[in-house]
Amino acid sequence: MTAAPLNPPKSIRFCAITPEADQLVEFLGLGLGFPCLSKPLQADDPDSPKGGMFPAGDSRVEVWPEGEGMPAGIMLQVVVEDADALADVARAQGLDPKGPMEAHGERIYYLLAPGGLAMTFQSELP
Repeated sequence: MTAAPLNPPKSIRFCAITPEADQLVEFLGLGLGFPCLSKPLQADDPDSPKGGMFPAGDSRVEVWPEGEGMPAGIMLQVVVEDADALADVARAQGLDPKGPMEAHGERIYYLLAPGGLAMTFQSELP
């Protein structure tokens, strides 16, 4: 594939979902001094598990505890201008993105990349 992407990434997120989320947030925040935005996974649910987001320009590292619908693992999240258009491109290339779903103000598609890397691509909802 040599063509330039029609829908280039706006930012990239590295997301770790792990039983050691609290320790990882402390390691990155207190241990290394990275600025942390600690917040619940579901903003409208005070009992939602807490995690941390570490901004890096337009990109960020996210850490969340595992739970229902959140199996432990590593995920690459790519934010694009138009997730629907990227899904069309992916399908035209023979890929099978799952979705979309809407959550956290975003339209999200899921893929499994070579080597088993979980990946999402998403765009902000209008």
